[in-house]
Amino acid sequence: MTLTDVTFQGPPVLASALPPDLPKGYAFLLPQINGFVAFDGGLHVRGICTEPAWHSLEAAWRGPQALHTLFPALRPSDVPFGQDFLGDQFVLRGGLVFRLCGESGELEPLQLAWSEFLHRLEEDPAELLELGPLQQFRRSGGELAPGQLLSAMPPFITKDAAKGVFLKPVPVADRLAFLAQLAKSVAGRHDGQVFSFQPDE
Repeated sequence: MTLTDVTFQGPPVLASALPPDLPKGYAFLLPQINGFVAFDGGLHVRGICTEPAWHSLEAAWRGPQALHTLFPALRPSDVPFGQDFLGDQFVLRGGLVFRLCGESGELEPLQLAWSEFLHRLEEDPAELLELGPLQQFRRSGGELAPGQLLSAMPPFITKDAAKGVFLKPVPVADRLAFLAQLAKSVAGRHDGQVFSFQPDE
């Protein structure tokens, strides 16, 4: 596939360094390009490394703050290969790509295999990644650096977001911690239900 607006590439990695249980298509990609941030921050595909920690597949998959420990909808066997600019996660499960909505914690099957996911990215990244808020942020002069995600206040999942949201870049770890708390707060609630949410300091 052809990547556009690449702002970060992971350090080179040998095929021999890849986890043996990595899905085949993903494992084929990493020795060629060991993860990346593309589409002006719209998509981050993780790689094999220790530093930077925000780029590490191992940390997101099996580390102390592994994503399956933050979001109950995920399983330890799910491979969290990437995320979008808001912190929604893309995982491989059973050969198919799923999207985890960070704000709600709900897992959505995209009905796409790895190769199909890459093809859709190349064909129309704006639609697949729902890049509207990022494009709006950039038009207003904002920049999203590698290692950052966009924070949206109020969260898009709330009714108040229809009046407009304030977007700002925050470190990946901070955004994911916030989303995990938010998803826990809204779990089991119904549309239109009022809830209060106070993130940890």
